[in-house]
Amino acid sequence: MAEPRMTPAEMRAAFFRSFPGIAPAIILSAIDQTITATALPAIAGALGAVENLSWVVVAYLVAATIAAPVFGRLGDAFGRQRLLLAALGLAACGAAISATAPSFGVLILGRLVQGFAGGGLATLSMALIGEAVPPRERGRFQAWIVACFTTASCLGPLAGGWLTEHFGWRAVFGALLPWAALAFPLALRIPSLPGSRAGGFRFDLPGLLLFGAFVGPALLALSYAQRLTVAALPAALGLALVAAVALRLLLRQERRARDPLLPLALLAEPTILRCNLLTACAHGALVSVLTFLPVFLQSVRGATPAGSGLLMLPLSAGGAIGGLFAGAMMTRTGVAMPLARWGLAIAALALSAIALLGAHMGDGVMAAVFGLASVGFGCSYPVTQIMVQVAGGPARLGAAAASVQYARTLGAATATAVLGALLFGTLAAGDAEVAGLFARLVRQGPGLLAELPAAARLALHDGLEAAFRTAFLGAAALAGLGSWLAGRVPMQRLG
Repeated sequence: MAEPRMTPAEMRAAFFRSFPGIAPAIILSAIDQTITATALPAIAGALGAVENLSWVVVAYLVAATIAAPVFGRLGDAFGRQRLLLAALGLAACGAAISATAPSFGVLILGRLVQGFAGGGLATLSMALIGEAVPPRERGRFQAWIVACFTTASCLGPLAGGWLTEHFGWRAVFGALLPWAALAFPLALRIPSLPGSRAGGFRFDLPGLLLFGAFVGPALLALSYAQRLTVAALPAALGLALVAAVALRLLLRQERRARDPLLPLALLAEPTILRCNLLTACAHGALVSVLTFLPVFLQSVRGATPAGSGLLMLPLSAGGAIGGLFAGAMMTRTGVAMPLARWGLAIAALALSAIALLGAHMGDGVMAAVFGLASVGFGCSYPVTQIMVQVAGGPARLGAAAASVQYARTLGAATATAVLGALLFGTLAAGDAEVAGLFARLVRQGPGLLAELPAAARLALHDGLEAAFRTAFLGAAALAGLGSWLAGRVPMQRLG
């Protein structure tokens, strides 16, 4: 890690020696999912896999979660720049497999490789930035990091839609190849610390296999649970049981491994544990709201697809604003966790207001309130990332950064399933027929509304209004829990 007594000019020089090589990797990891979203219907039509289409997303998510601790530990041992180059190579291989996939099974293989690479790119990028700049000063450069994520979030769906429409869905994956080729020579120029334990390091292969046996079934169980059907319940319960057994064996293995994949002592440190828990709550609440918000805006508010996109723009901009504000305040004052605590409290209040008063809000007011919630969520992101890195220390920087990455992934998957269950449970308690219509709406998308009779659309509208009130309150409770956890992190300030 850089020396803490660097002058502002030295810190800026250190950051910009690394950032040009790190930025393309950040964008590639972030855009890998957003660019494929608009291509999913075309993929389903071409490969005849409508019922299994969620696997395109689930496969990426499973692999990315497994990859985070793997690349974190290997980066600590062998040097993070080397591992970043390996992740870029894997990303190119995965994109090539996906672009040329002759069948749905091969496409899933490509997505697994892409997800494994994406998890590594996200983890190593944050760790390399941690090497270049002292902890308190990292907030000064949040604007550049946030710009990468915002660019990927905004351009991904637009580029994916344009490529799919003009060149076909394979071009969405093919377009990632030249970007990976551009990122590779830039990454070669990143200055990086050597690995700390390469000579005597023993990779924890049993830990990796058990972690995969836990994460894969756990996320697949959540995916089955989100189908909202009784027929999917046995598979969800069976997968959950497999995940529970694997988790028990994983914990036993990690306690006795010489170089554990998941350093339990690190993860159990109060600052790291509570930061990761609040990260899971905050990211889970935001992602789950984003997942179901288009359905809410189009089916309850009557917005068009284009109109719902405009109404969701404040959610993208708000997160960036919150991240920039928190980064600047950390640099200026050293205050850290209070920013996350109050930011998540504001997010909880905003979501509660939408749940209780949304029926009386105009579209503009509702968009502004969603933007306020996003600002609150955004305040937590740089705080938790930097605090976990500080608590982990230079020798465990990769493992610490990885812990934040898989906390976000697991939090997002879990919260989305929970909010889906809240939605369905509220509907099922009111009208079984409306609940069935909602299940079809989740699987088939808002296009189903045009096929329904007027009476069915009205019943679905009323049922969804009540169901989304419950779901938004659930998301508000998650944000509130994150705020409570932020107040109980032992390390509240940066030195």
